[in-house]
Amino acid sequence: MTTKTLGLVMNGVTGRMGTNQHLVRSVAAIRAQGGVTLSDGTKVQLDPILIGRNADKVAALAKANGVERWGTDLDAAIADPKNQIFFDAATTQMRPTLLEKAINAGKHIYCEKPISTNLAEALRICRLARDKGVKNGTVQDKLFLPGLQKLKMLRDSGFFGRMISVRGEFGYWVFEGDWQPAQRPSWNYREEDGGGMILDMVCHWRYVLDNLFGQVQAVSCLGATHIPERVDEAGQRYKATADDAAYATFQLEGGVIAHMNMSWVTRVYRDDLVTFQVDGTLGSAVAGLHDCMIQPRAATPRPVWNPDQKQTIDFRSTWQKMPDNTVFDNGFKAQWEMFIRHVVEDAPYSYTLVEGAKGVQLVECALESWKERRWVDVPKLSI
Repeated sequence: MTTKTLGLVMNGVTGRMGTNQHLVRSVAAIRAQGGVTLSDGTKVQLDPILIGRNADKVAALAKANGVERWGTDLDAAIADPKNQIFFDAATTQMRPTLLEKAINAGKHIYCEKPISTNLAEALRICRLARDKGVKNGTVQDKLFLPGLQKLKMLRDSGFFGRMISVRGEFGYWVFEGDWQPAQRPSWNYREEDGGGMILDMVCHWRYVLDNLFGQVQAVSCLGATHIPERVDEAGQRYKATADDAAYATFQLEGGVIAHMNMSWVTRVYRDDLVTFQVDGTLGSAVAGLHDCMIQPRAATPRPVWNPDQKQTIDFRSTWQKMPDNTVFDNGFKAQWEMFIRHVVEDAPYSYTLVEGAKGVQLVECALESWKERRWVDVPKLSI
């Protein structure tokens, strides 16, 4: 069996998401399994170099994950011809500059979302990647969640009939940082540092809605900063300048209406940290990260409104859990493997920087809607 080696720069993986999902559960896991298998049976083994500003932290992370190469000089890593892919999971504000540098050096690009904080920069990077002829991709991990994969299976089977609506609930209570440490970094709550619920999550909802339920055509969004002051990692109080919750309604092609509540100041009384309910003429489904419950038309109960009588129907018991007939790999890892095949053997790959730009476009439309308190149309994106 032939084995190839693929060098890649991993920038910004000392953060929670970069470490856990992209390094430990994706790249390190791929290395442990012997690499990525191509269509002809060839194995592609990964040879990452971890780059970060804190040498001690990067060195410890590399050692813990069996990675031989690490450093603090990003320019040198990008310039090294051994490295063919540049991956970035650092700050959104710096991303366009770093992607531009890597693209100009001829590297293939894979990065976290959002790909920028504004559409103009996102489009500039997309056009540069196109003109330089480098392969590119952006993380769209929610599509690979087992729960959403099950929704896709239901959609493709015709289970829903004509789809009517989608309702999503996302979020949980993130502690303010005073009497309990916050579960998210403080920059998430500072607009000047690239924080904000709308910028962070509406990018996700764009690709989820587009790929599963219908292209987004218009949005109405209201953002809010419900907790005006928080405590940072050093115990210092700071003003929360970014939105910590948002409530958005989307018009999709085909007449589907989608609504997403997203909040870091809500207490969870549902089966998962994110749930999607999809209603159609022939059936409904509710999916979380892993499980999916279904109720077909023929098994739908017939409630009657009567506020004077305690509810006699146990509605939850009328739903059926979908079986785990398929074993789903980690979503981040699955997308990494797809991108590597795209780079090495030109396998099909649709989650490009252009798709990332669509997410930034919807963010801008949502922010415009909030600011002007109106519906905003989402035009077709021209690259």
